[in-house]
Amino acid sequence: MDSFSSDFSSGGPGGGKVDSGMIMEQVKLQIAVANAQELLQRMTDKCFRKCIGKPGSSLDNSEQKCIAMCMDRYMDAWNTVSRTYNSRLQRERAQM
Repeated sequence: MDSFSSDFSSGGPGGGKVDSGMIMEQVKLQIAVANAQELLQRMTDKCFRKCIGKPGSSLDNSEQKCIAMCMDRYMDAWNTVSRTYNSRLQRERAQM
């Protein structure tokens, strides 16, 4: 059993009380990990399709450069979208 389910089922360190703050932090961490895995998977799929013409046992120099540049551009775009989204959320929360 993982630490999350064992902490939850035993009531956590409080002996019968569920620490909702700890659970929320664990959920946030799991969501962050899932998002990072999805980002990596999407980036790999898109850059592979774009850069690899004929898969083989190794990448040639142009494929290596293409993969590196594709991943850099993908991460730059991801970071730009994330910053814009976060700033918009903050503005909307401030207006409430």
